[in-house]
Amino acid sequence: MQGQDGERDRHGARNGGDRSPEAPDGAPDGASAGTAAGSPHGAPAGTAAEVPAGAPAEVPDPEPRRGRPRSAAAERAILDAVIALLEAGEPLAGLSIERIARTAGVGKATIYRRWSDKEELFVDVVRDMEPDDPPVSGTEGLADLRVMLESLRTRGLAQRSSALLHNIFAQMKSHPKLWNEYHGTVIAPRRLAMVEAVRRAVAAGELRDDLDVELIDDLFVGPMLVRTVHRPDAPLPDDLADRIITALLQGLAPAARV
Repeated sequence: MQGQDGERDRHGARNGGDRSPEAPDGAPDGASAGTAAGSPHGAPAGTAAEVPAGAPAEVPDPEPRRGRPRSAAAERAILDAVIALLEAGEPLAGLSIERIARTAGVGKATIYRRWSDKEELFVDVVRDMEPDDPPVSGTEGLADLRVMLESLRTRGLAQRSSALLHNIFAQMKSHPKLWNEYHGTVIAPRRLAMVEAVRRAVAAGELRDDLDVELIDDLFVGPMLVRTVHRPDAPLPDDLADRIITALLQGLAPAARV
């Protein structure tokens, strides 16, 4: 996941800087790091269990002035708070920014400095739980394509091994705004990167140049998506990416008989 400070700054710039903590939840004015109404740590009586086990009760947010470095600890606490609430059985639709802030021990304004709304926050939570995007050369064709196919395979394995991640994806698909945000900021860039790798492979003479590059990309990606998404019981062996590439390069027609 992209958790660096520059990634968060794009939200602030797009939304005119720090957003008012009042926006969607109607929380009382003055909710700041660890001081939401109800208790010294922002949680009303009886909500102590919402703080993830082992996490500090409060994460200070050293951001009184615009331009000051973001708090990595506060950001980590926010992501962990969402995961903890989901693990406790809270549905995505039931989570509010106010509840997340209270659980993380930060103010709502701290969240809105990083994410413009819940959908952006949830997408980063999913990114945080998924395997990292692999580095590619950006100059190779088939070699980069193989790396990205392998990444699809490992994501499929991660989703199978994590009931929580599987449940989150199932819920995301029933929330169009959230799914569109995930598709636009995660899936679409990955697809574009694969199409560009196909273009490089065509230019290098590794693939034929008389077919539409998006069709070629679909032919490579399709088998992996079938295995990881549509056939959750299908095996995902370590050499699957290589086998897909080899099968496509050799073709499916039987060898000519002599």
